[in-house]
Amino acid sequence: MDPFIRALIAVVGAERVLSDPADMAPYLTDWRGRYRGVARAVVCPESTGEVAAVVRLCAGHEVPIVPQGGNTGLCGGATPGADGEAIVLALGRLNRIRDIDADNNTIVVEAGCTLAAVQTAAVEAGRLFPLSLASEGSCTIGGNLSTNAGGVQVLRYGNTRELVLGLEAVLPDGRVWDGLRGLRKDNTGYDLKQLFIGAEGTLGVITAAVLKLYPAIHQRATAWVAVPDPVSAVHMLGLMRRHCGDRVTAFEIVGRSALDLVLAHIPGSRDPLLGRPEWSVLIELSDPAESADTRTLLEAALSHAVDEGLACDAVVANSLAQASALWALRENISEAQRLEGVSIKHDVSVPVSRIPDFLDRARQRLTQMWPDIRIVAFGHIGDGNLHYNLSKQAAEANAAFVGRTSEANRIVHDLVASLGGSISAEHGLGQLKRDEILRYKPAVEMELMRSIKRTLDPQGLMNPGKVLDVTVRAGRANEKI
Repeated sequence: MDPFIRALIAVVGAERVLSDPADMAPYLTDWRGRYRGVARAVVCPESTGEVAAVVRLCAGHEVPIVPQGGNTGLCGGATPGADGEAIVLALGRLNRIRDIDADNNTIVVEAGCTLAAVQTAAVEAGRLFPLSLASEGSCTIGGNLSTNAGGVQVLRYGNTRELVLGLEAVLPDGRVWDGLRGLRKDNTGYDLKQLFIGAEGTLGVITAAVLKLYPAIHQRATAWVAVPDPVSAVHMLGLMRRHCGDRVTAFEIVGRSALDLVLAHIPGSRDPLLGRPEWSVLIELSDPAESADTRTLLEAALSHAVDEGLACDAVVANSLAQASALWALRENISEAQRLEGVSIKHDVSVPVSRIPDFLDRARQRLTQMWPDIRIVAFGHIGDGNLHYNLSKQAAEANAAFVGRTSEANRIVHDLVASLGGSISAEHGLGQLKRDEILRYKPAVEMELMRSIKRTLDPQGLMNPGKVLDVTVRAGRANEKI
């Protein structure tokens, strides 16, 4: 047996070191099936101490580490490379809720907890953890933190970064940094936790976090609304916030092509409106007050929107089941696209005011290049984050079309940059955009990021090939500048 594998077994036990190809296979492919890698082993620790011991062992043997949570990422950030040198550090067994402090409105959770488990624990304590993603049943808190996940309620509660008070992380040399402080004010130097949030495991392994909780929601109102165009959608967002204030929890835009894919591929899906509008928005209001009448408030705001020509038609959910059915249309778009086949995907953000400009100008430029292109556009219009995905109507044409990703990226990403936007809003960079980001980040910003990487991970062992174009190993340096 490989001495390194034997040493791993001594740390975590034979049953938690997978080296058989069949056992490792689920960990070596990303959710979309775009990236496939090779690993020396898959290691499944059960505690922070075991994670630290594994990391120390890898540092001593110069073995790269690919941290992995629920493996639901969309950019290949948790998939090992093809060289077979790395181990996959699967963190799903670190799944304990360590503490809930209802008076402090905090919960301490381990990185392998699913997002749904944290949401449930918060509800049982009479609180709300507001991060909400379509993959919440399988994605994990460690992955959410590592990619600074966004989701549908950023408009009211912010990205994951804004929901974290403290972290525990294993550093690349195996030391444990205990920063699990549930403080909202701590002005004692650099805010180190922010280095690890959004770093996709390239600076260390997040093992636990202190997360913010909020008052439980007692009243909700949900509506699916047809709008004339994206300009109307943006103006309607402003109207809703004027009339409803912070009760506007989510404001999602869905293009016709995105909804049609759901209707075609997801059993039980039904078009909520007649007339097949080209653009729709999904709106949710919520309020912690039991006496709140969010439905009446929503209906009154929608009436104003119709009067101002911002809304054409609407349906307001009459029950939790109806609200869930409306949300399922939005949340199943990614799954429907996966079932439809491969496509060129973009996760971009622009200032909310520039969303109509982006959608109009991108469509013009893309259809000029490919007249038969299908544009699947949807996303979180309330925070400027659009998922903008491209394919051909004929599924058999998409394999060749994906080969022209770089041309599509030039059109989409250059336009995003010209509008003051970002080419990665909430999915991270992973492998997918590691090189693409070099075109858009200032050189000084890239050098600062590389400097942080070299300082914390001088051996270059933490999730190599992701986020940054840096590969540094002990005893030798091979850095792409």
